[in-house]
Amino acid sequence: MALGAVGWRTPVTARRGDRLVAVDGTFFNRDELPAGGNDAERFVSLCEQGGIDAALSRINGDFAIAMWDAQAESLVLARDRFGLKPLYYVNRPRLFAFASQPRVLLSLPGVPATPYAPFVARFAASHYRTFDNEPERSPYDAVSQLPAGCLLEVKNGVAMQRRWWVLEEVPDFEATTGELAERYRALLLDAVSRRVKVAERPAFTLSGGLDSSSVVSCGVLASGAKQHAFSSVYADATFDESDEIRPMLAEKIAAWHPVKLGNDVDVLPIVAQMVAIHDEPVATATWLSHFLLAKQVAGEGFGSLFGGLGGDELNAGEYEYFVFHFADLAQAGRTADLDHEIARWAAHHDHPIYRKDRAIALAAMARLTDRSPRGINLADRDRLGRYLNVLRDDFFDLSGWSPVMDHPFTSHLKNRTFQDIFRETAPCCLRAEDRQCTAAGLDRYDPFFDHRLVEFMFRIPGSAKVGEGTTKLLLRAAMRGILPEETRTRIKKTGWNAPAHAWFTGPGLESVRDLIASQRFRERAIYNTAEVERLIGEHIAIMNSGEPRENHAMFLWQLVNLELWLRALDDIPEDGMEAERRILKGGA
Repeated sequence: MALGAVGWRTPVTARRGDRLVAVDGTFFNRDELPAGGNDAERFVSLCEQGGIDAALSRINGDFAIAMWDAQAESLVLARDRFGLKPLYYVNRPRLFAFASQPRVLLSLPGVPATPYAPFVARFAASHYRTFDNEPERSPYDAVSQLPAGCLLEVKNGVAMQRRWWVLEEVPDFEATTGELAERYRALLLDAVSRRVKVAERPAFTLSGGLDSSSVVSCGVLASGAKQHAFSSVYADATFDESDEIRPMLAEKIAAWHPVKLGNDVDVLPIVAQMVAIHDEPVATATWLSHFLLAKQVAGEGFGSLFGGLGGDELNAGEYEYFVFHFADLAQAGRTADLDHEIARWAAHHDHPIYRKDRAIALAAMARLTDRSPRGINLADRDRLGRYLNVLRDDFFDLSGWSPVMDHPFTSHLKNRTFQDIFRETAPCCLRAEDRQCTAAGLDRYDPFFDHRLVEFMFRIPGSAKVGEGTTKLLLRAAMRGILPEETRTRIKKTGWNAPAHAWFTGPGLESVRDLIASQRFRERAIYNTAEVERLIGEHIAIMNSGEPRENHAMFLWQLVNLELWLRALDDIPEDGMEAERRILKGGA
């Protein structure tokens, strides 16, 4: 067995008797764990007290753990409940290897950097929500991923995977909204406080929304001091949240650090840098903004970055969550409540592109749910199939593919939340945040993914989250007196997005055209280039018209990322990545 570590921090390892343990991440409840030593030593002590599963269950943290037991001749890998820390492995005859990123595994003899074809197809022609539908896979054919909340034991040449933590349906709380809000406030404050205590030189991301604002405000309470905040600020007023951020500045922020992005961002060279640190294409253009933000945070001397990821999922903050709440009301026979909620939703959220009315609500319910007592949700075929025509049939056929739709709960809203946390919105975001913060030398913390908060919020009825055309009701109640009132009561949601539509105009779009005109692009035979050209022409027409129509910026972002990733793989020598192999041979 060999164990190597690369990075800016001292490896967290321990050796006791026949056991060797390595931990990537942080335990936040050290006061509840055996005293002494580092987190690896704490984990060994926990295992001695009650075994591996009991040890993992007692940890509140973001972690990937490896433990070698020489006496039992077994290797155990374990990943935290939500996959905040990544963990990949290769299992081949005479070789088992694991790492926090695929790159080092691709340096090993006999491990090819061949892309996993279904992933390539989904990235080329589907929606980002499909990229992580197979949580046990990576973008590489030869590299597997340990899913969140799972444990893998390798013994006698056999690898056995099982879940060590499961989020199961239990009855909803019957307390009043006020009582639930008090409990929520206490849990969120404690989750933030525990992370602030271990964070080195913390900074906070801040948008105009409730989630990041709540984390910053709780950080101020936990530390007793105003905090530094970083925000992506855009020249495009549609995406810029500066006005929404301002109420937070006087009360909570020691210094505001806006990271300004114009409409002339040179996308391709930045994406090339991102792909190099991600080892894969990056799901959405929002992460370009975060990439530049993380570099500025590190450049100004901060050591960790707090964010609000998970808040939208737990608090039903996404606009589409209304539909699943409506489905739960219909399932319960609450017709009058359903009619009222649809009316309030339409009044608050009608949009020139994304219209809101009763007919649209009912059609969405029929399209996205099976309307049964089992709470089963359906894949959004309109969204997933929008770009299927760009994929060449002789490369991969996606037309008959159906994503796995989990339904461990009888509530449509809870099942949608579960799906987003484990297969759709959260995995790609958590992975991107981890890669970019790690590359910048930053620790990252997402308090909404404290498992106590998640377990609590899955026992909250939908009517405590969504009502009167407003989302995040319980969070709003919990943050009374903590958030500025203007922030706490704001209904409008800009969302953490980026103006990629503007980046893919003018010189930016010409760079994309050069890319698809290249021999390398065409010889891959992934895309139907005539259809790609048609979409580019349509994108230009939409942008020139100035009309409020949905453009093709997301598709162009995915195309650029996929092609630049494949080009990076083209440049890997056939015998592996020599720099990474030298690190392994050094025996660090």
